[in-house]
Amino acid sequence: MHISQTAVSLNVPDVTASAEFACRHFGFVEQMAADGFVSLGHPTAGVNVTFLRTGLPSFRPVEIAGSAGQGLLLAFVVEGLDAEFERIRAAGARVVTEPETEPWGERYCQFEDPNGLVWQLVEWVQTPPQS
Repeated sequence: MHISQTAVSLNVPDVTASAEFACRHFGFVEQMAADGFVSLGHPTAGVNVTFLRTGLPSFRPVEIAGSAGQGLLLAFVVEGLDAEFERIRAAGARVVTEPETEPWGERYCQFEDPNGLVWQLVEWVQTPPQS
C-alpha cells in the first residue's frame, strides 16, 4: 500500500471557529471549503485537518456522528515549544496546560479551541528511554 496523503477529520458544531483557530495559531491554510466543511493543510506538517459540521447527513457511520473531542488530542511536534507557547497564549488562545516536561523527555503544552478540541505542542528535550 502506498499512502499519498493523511488527513484527520473531526466533527464540530462550529467549523469556522475551529478552522480559524488552526489557521491563526498553528499556521494551517484553508485548501477547500463548502457548507459545513473545511479542509486545512499545513506547509510543513504533512497532514490535513478537516472539520465537518456535526449532523451532516453525509457523515457515515451515522451511529458515531457526534462531536469529536472527548479524549482527543491533536498533537504536533515542534522546535522552540516555549516560544510557540508564548506566541499562541499572547494571541489569545485558551491555555489548558502550560509547558511542562514528562520524565521521559516530552515537553508539552496544550490549548483549547472554541469547539473544545485540545491542540498540543510537543518538543523532545531529552532522548526517551529505549524499551
